[in-house]
Amino acid sequence: MNPERLSWTDIDPIAEALDETHPDVEPLSLRPGTLKKLVEQLPDFETDPRESPNNDILEAIQTAWIDLRHGSNPDEAP
Repeated sequence: MNPERLSWTDIDPIAEALDETHPDVEPLSLRPGTLKKLVEQLPDFETDPRESPNNDILEAIQTAWIDLRHGSNPDEAP
């Protein structure tokens, strides 16, 4: 993991950090609000509190996490 701080546009590094930090969480089952909280709790995450991600960013993070965890086809997940 890169020691630099993460922001909302760091999609793939955020997905990697979430996968490392929350191996017991199934990314397919997350609601946007829960995903937002998990990202904000990452130790390397830093953003302006007035800055809030839009749904496209949250969906991109969730998709990247699902791809990382299950590959590009989540239907083939174990």
